[in-house]
Amino acid sequence: MSTLHLRDNILAGLTSSFALVPECIAFALVAQLNPLMGLYGAFIICTLTALFGGRPGMISGAAGSMAVVIVALVVEHGVQYLLATVVLGGLLMVLFGALRLGKLIRMVPHPVMLGFVNGLAIIIALAQLEHFKEEGPNGLQWLNGTELWIMLGLVALTMSIVYLLPRLTRAVPPALVAIISVGLLSHLLDLPTRTLGDMADIAGSLPSFTLPEIPWTWKTLEIIFPYAFLMAMVGLLETLLTLNLTDEITETPGKPNRECIALGFANVVSGLFGGMGGCAMIGQTMINLTSGGRTRISGVTSGVMILLFILFLSPLIERIPLAALVGVMFVVAEETFAWASLRVISKVPKADVLVIFTVTLITVFTDLATAVLCGVIIAALNFAWQHAHDMRADSETDGNGRKIYYPRGTLFFASTTHFLVQFDPNEDPEQVTLDCAHLRFTDYSAIMALKTLRERYEKAGKHLRVIHLSEQCKHLLKRAGHEEYLERANG
Repeated sequence: MSTLHLRDNILAGLTSSFALVPECIAFALVAQLNPLMGLYGAFIICTLTALFGGRPGMISGAAGSMAVVIVALVVEHGVQYLLATVVLGGLLMVLFGALRLGKLIRMVPHPVMLGFVNGLAIIIALAQLEHFKEEGPNGLQWLNGTELWIMLGLVALTMSIVYLLPRLTRAVPPALVAIISVGLLSHLLDLPTRTLGDMADIAGSLPSFTLPEIPWTWKTLEIIFPYAFLMAMVGLLETLLTLNLTDEITETPGKPNRECIALGFANVVSGLFGGMGGCAMIGQTMINLTSGGRTRISGVTSGVMILLFILFLSPLIERIPLAALVGVMFVVAEETFAWASLRVISKVPKADVLVIFTVTLITVFTDLATAVLCGVIIAALNFAWQHAHDMRADSETDGNGRKIYYPRGTLFFASTTHFLVQFDPNEDPEQVTLDCAHLRFTDYSAIMALKTLRERYEKAGKHLRVIHLSEQCKHLLKRAGHEEYLERANG
């Protein structure tokens, strides 16, 4: 690696580490945990996935999607049960990767990906609005007066630097320059604005190994397993979708199964060292990629910097204005949103538009797992509907008065009815041939449809001869226990 690329990756990792800190602290507070647990989780998960994962350039940490999942567990059973849940969730992730199930992400259609990206972009933007609030006599209330205008001004200045600096130079990440510039300006002018230190004190020591202090019983497993399973599924989904997005941006292939195993291992270590669970973070990944981070060095740098912030640099880091980090994240949200999905609304099938908007809205108002599941179901139903109506059968009568049908399409559970109505046993001649050369069989419903059709001709006192069955259809017939029918059909 050249010195220039090394510098780019180190600076990109440094930039993304600044963006990781407030997010991880906020997510820890959402889960009603000590902010250091979020930072420990970010350090461990970011570093280990960068070292051993299957997608260089991707940034992982203590994610909000997983924090929301475990709030009820923390409230009802306490922190130690959470740590055990993180460990178990990590083991489930490792199992998922070991079984090579990461390739299932290929089943997610592109409209679902667009909805996922748009939903997370909106979530990132909305999450920044919380920094425009402060504790008041009646709880959280919006900033007002001078403090609000200063906050807005610094956010605007940060965004302007991020957008305009690349026109002058690309030697340094614009987000890093913006954070440092706004931080220095705020310090030199002694501006009355909230800083990272107002969120939490991030000074601490090295994380230490300890087994969760819980009763190791079947009842404990019954408590933590549902949370661990949900954490694992949400974490894997967000990670694999972010991996797909990173693949597209970098135009290089990642290794999803390896990433699943590395993420699971990182979560196990995080739980054993007092950290939160985590997964890939799309906002920080976008910052890393746009700042020039493409290798494992950027991810390792980001993770190690989190530890240095905790151990040595907390007095400096706590002075960073929240407005600078908010401005950077607003830019990330804008760049993450797939604006092209709005421009193609009138050019793509309505079903795809429905999937994009459905996944976007469900991601914003519920959770990612539900959104992706709904999107895949809608896309699958639309696929089945379209293929069911693509079924057709041409026919002709030969010189001997025999009728020959040439069905075309895919015969499966949704198309069997449309297949059967193509034939008229009562009106057809006594000898009918079904040429299956262009008919594809996919499931047991297809076999039963073929069997039903033959029985209808037999009931009408006519003979249906089936020819050119594919090897796949023959295999399905044998597995279904219809060897005799297979012989008749090919006879």
